[in-house]
Amino acid sequence: MDIAAKLATHLQAIPRSGIRDFFELVIGRDDVISLGVGEPDFATPWSIREAAIYSLEKGETSYTSNLGLLSLRKKISEYVDDFFHISYEADSEVLVTVGVSEAIDLALRALVNPGDEVIYHEPCYVSYSPSIVMAHGVAVPVATTKEDGFSLKPEALAAAITPKTKIVMLNFPTNPTGAVASREDLEGIAKLCVEHDLIVLSDEIYSELRYDEEEHISIATLPGMRERTILLHGFSKAFAMTGFRLGYACAPAPLVEAMMKIHQYGILCAPITSQAAALEALSGGRDLYAPMKNEYHQRRDFLVNRLNGMGIDCHSPGGAFYVFPDIRKFGLSSKDFALGLLEAEQVAAVPGDAFGKCGEGFLRCCYATGMDDLRTAMDAMERYIGTLS
Repeated sequence: MDIAAKLATHLQAIPRSGIRDFFELVIGRDDVISLGVGEPDFATPWSIREAAIYSLEKGETSYTSNLGLLSLRKKISEYVDDFFHISYEADSEVLVTVGVSEAIDLALRALVNPGDEVIYHEPCYVSYSPSIVMAHGVAVPVATTKEDGFSLKPEALAAAITPKTKIVMLNFPTNPTGAVASREDLEGIAKLCVEHDLIVLSDEIYSELRYDEEEHISIATLPGMRERTILLHGFSKAFAMTGFRLGYACAPAPLVEAMMKIHQYGILCAPITSQAAALEALSGGRDLYAPMKNEYHQRRDFLVNRLNGMGIDCHSPGGAFYVFPDIRKFGLSSKDFALGLLEAEQVAAVPGDAFGKCGEGFLRCCYATGMDDLRTAMDAMERYIGTLS
């Protein structure tokens, strides 16, 4: 039997993750310093781990509501109101999911009909385009540029909108560039979404990790946007809870109900142990993530200064924990530069084109790793570019 011929045709054009493919090369190598996978190097704060342990000790091992524990949904509603300055009803407008990745999948499958166009900005997280295609939508990337700080400009969005456009996906602060969007840009985007009656999926998983003096702004708070926005957030990044796999979606009740229908048949509910841990995370709030954020801030400044000091043009990202230096001056593709750096100096970073075509010529370096390793990695990169010149 030709098994390949039996596979779903819409999956055949979807590539493997460029991040994971690259890091197959470094699995099992203890000599490599990784600036690659976007995962905090901090252990989950003890109080959160203790809450998970205590939950198990109490025998809390059952299913929860499809929507998630009501106590957690109430705490999420309070947190979102305090942090994002927007209110959602805990009993009907909040859905607890297995990470933000599941929430994105649910939202797209709940909204997209075959042929509907979904606009997203690149460079972007590697799952966006495949998630759209798997929901039978048409992925429409809009390039952002270093000169614009990798923010999505309203005029670029306007040029991509067609009668088939249904959804705009946003991610600020952005993986892989660390870009943030100004209020002016968000207001322009919001105006276009209202004019064209579009839904917005706003992935704000890095919103606590912002380093400039500006307050994070969710597009859901702008006029006319709450009714058409699905706010996606979770615990992986700010609270260093990647392995707990817990996220949530906040949206008008009809959207949450549609997403819940898919969730209840495919997943049933998020793990109760992770939900217990999330309750503690939200109770601790800023006191739990502020020390990690301060450390990331110092690492960002160190990397940006070192990269620019060695002659690699690198903008200072406003958030997340990535820098996206421009390596085009060396005349190598992103992949060749990354492979050369790995082979010559045992430092792993991700080629920029893994995040979309407009990422070619750049490199994603994650600073969710210790300062000693960052210093060693920058010394190694400086040696490597010395061999290129």
